[in-house]
Amino acid sequence: MRTVRLGRTELTVSKNGFGALPIQRIGTSEAVYLLQKAFYNGFTYFDTARWYTDSEEKLGEAFARIRDRLVISTKTGAQNAEGFWKDLETSLRNLKTDHVDIYQFHNPAFCPVPGGEDGLYDAALEARRQGKILHIGITNHRLAVARQAIDSGLYETLQFPFSYLAGPQELELVESCRKADMGFIAMKGLSGGLITDSAAAYAFMTQFDNVAPIWGVQRESELDEFIAHGKNEPELTEERRAKIERDKRELAGDFCRGCGYCLPCPQGIRINDCARMGLMLRRAPSAGWLTEEWKAEMKKIETCLHCGQCASRCPYGLDTPALLEKNLADYRANFCPDL
Repeated sequence: MRTVRLGRTELTVSKNGFGALPIQRIGTSEAVYLLQKAFYNGFTYFDTARWYTDSEEKLGEAFARIRDRLVISTKTGAQNAEGFWKDLETSLRNLKTDHVDIYQFHNPAFCPVPGGEDGLYDAALEARRQGKILHIGITNHRLAVARQAIDSGLYETLQFPFSYLAGPQELELVESCRKADMGFIAMKGLSGGLITDSAAAYAFMTQFDNVAPIWGVQRESELDEFIAHGKNEPELTEERRAKIERDKRELAGDFCRGCGYCLPCPQGIRINDCARMGLMLRRAPSAGWLTEEWKAEMKKIETCLHCGQCASRCPYGLDTPALLEKNLADYRANFCPDL
């Protein structure tokens, strides 16, 4: 399997990385099976977070005995040093390890720096001095914060959404990380499920020798696809290039990436699914989105308070209430007229 050097960390990881957010939705034994199958088929990099409920614990169950043979990154969403240490100790306990290879600040609205009132970066430096973390990284969905992190020279890795739907700004980030000798970890390589051709997605990533994609895996069939791509790389053929261009045209403009930072909604609306329902119905098998359960979820949009909380949290600056109303109207007009 192709490998990627994560910048000046000098860590070399598999081009196939395992994004462990989805395994919080499945049982422990099933998750452990997927994680171990991934490892024994060439995956050497696994990414999780404190916010992913029991994902860290499942990694701990899977890898406690072979910890030194793989790279693990996790994340803290702490807002101050006290929270940082609490999160780190919890992560170490959950992962059944004495260190985290890459410890990342999880989508902060600012770029933590030494001497900051929040104390976050100074806590990370102390944790690195103690050997509890080996490298300091940051994840984000905001271009401005990502650029600050690169320019600061303080971070060894950046995790940012990157797929074949990327525009010139994301491509600029990849190149800036290369110049700064900073590892680039690509999340949302399938754009939250909007990209349905994993071979084209993987082939796109092979163009960038400094990009380490992490694929969100929940089902064995998904894992099998990426195992196959790692062993027999799909080529970026003219046919695949044409498909990528068609997808970029179809998904041009404002659309929900499904990141979930808009949540929770005070009305219980599953915004990160409902605000992109029309795209999911047209780009993925539709039956699963037309159940009575999902009809009820879509109907909740009628209860929207227009409080603005979701829009204020959206890292892409989307008018999420308007997107919800648009998707509800589309759902009724084209899929469920009885709703």
